[in-house]
Amino acid sequence: MNAEQITSLEPALKQLTEPFRKCFREPTFKHFLTYMLGLIEDLPRKNVETIALAAGVAVRTLQEFLSQLRWDHDRLHQLYQHLIADRHSGPDAIGVIDSSAHPKQGDKTPGVQRQYCGQTGKLDNCVVGVHLLYTDNHPTNPFSCMLDSGLYLPRGWDNDEARRKEAGIPDDLHHQPDWQIAVDMLLEAQSNGIRFSWMTFDEGFGKVPAFWFGLDTLGLRSVGEVPANFRCWPTEPKYDSVQGPFASKEVQNVVRHSPAFYRQDWQKVKVKDTTRGKQIWFAKAARVQLVDGEGSRSFPTDRRYWLIVARNAKTKEVKYLVSNAPANTSIEAILRAALARWHVEKWFERAKQLAGFGDFEVRKYLGLMRHWLCSRIVMYFLAVQTTRLRGEKSADHVRASGRCLPAAVGEDHQLLAEIVA
Repeated sequence: MNAEQITSLEPALKQLTEPFRKCFREPTFKHFLTYMLGLIEDLPRKNVETIALAAGVAVRTLQEFLSQLRWDHDRLHQLYQHLIADRHSGPDAIGVIDSSAHPKQGDKTPGVQRQYCGQTGKLDNCVVGVHLLYTDNHPTNPFSCMLDSGLYLPRGWDNDEARRKEAGIPDDLHHQPDWQIAVDMLLEAQSNGIRFSWMTFDEGFGKVPAFWFGLDTLGLRSVGEVPANFRCWPTEPKYDSVQGPFASKEVQNVVRHSPAFYRQDWQKVKVKDTTRGKQIWFAKAARVQLVDGEGSRSFPTDRRYWLIVARNAKTKEVKYLVSNAPANTSIEAILRAALARWHVEKWFERAKQLAGFGDFEVRKYLGLMRHWLCSRIVMYFLAVQTTRLRGEKSADHVRASGRCLPAAVGEDHQLLAEIVA
């Protein structure tokens, strides 16, 4: 967007951010608005230097705003989640857990290490974040926003005190598996009033039984992909033994050889995916027990879960899904929730293009967390403005619609809807 368009968005942005003013001292709040507007502006890169030069402020000033100046980013994060809970709660809300990697040069960026990078599809020097998305999964005009982002700190950083100090890693922050970071995020979101009808995620999270047990503890109805070699029991074993007949089985073998699957017909399921229209899947499902523990000390869970094998009629893609939904839940409902994961992929794509989500060039943990927070709020702002521009009720009737935000945006901003759509 050009300078004129950005200027006309300023009143709406100021209205959105006014409740956040309490988190800042007055000069710092002005820096916050400058940084937010810079993330919206059409710049080649949305790092501190580029934003500062475009705004006509000292580069050092914005660098200090992100990594040194005192402002309560934790409180801002809490207020942001309260805003989502108050204005966008709905009966069909879905949470999506996912990780995102950002390739980086050098070894100074917090959490950087040679590890698998989804963006490049190989082992690479990158930073990995764990993220929690919220979507209403609306069939024609979906609203989505990123609730939280956390840094995955590789184990190698734990014992490198000099590196931790240089990057400003908090003393209480240590390596955690990504699934534990996700559980902690969900617990915090619930405490801030966020409610989910479903949770969904890819097999990177679904393959971990402990993650499922964490979701059970939080009372979150969930469905997630699992790899073909994920293990379960289709029937409870007669003996506690690691011998073949009594051991857990890989799900790919369960769906081929277990009577619970081969004795049932494929069920045709039509699922609406807003990116591709109607999708037809063929599915089979049965109740199974997951594996609790490891090796010879593992045993079947008392609780039973859904195991679903689903085949796309057009692409022939096969998915293995596990769900902790009750036994009377329809397979169509479970599949619909599982396929909502596309919202997070679309969000990452847009956030990197429109809000500089991956353009951070920081050497301090605090700067990284603040950059991600500002990017999330910018994307939320663009989402609510786009919802309004697509035909939601006007600012005069904002209180009648929980999906709309008061805004003072000119009539010429159809371009914004086209950019974000």
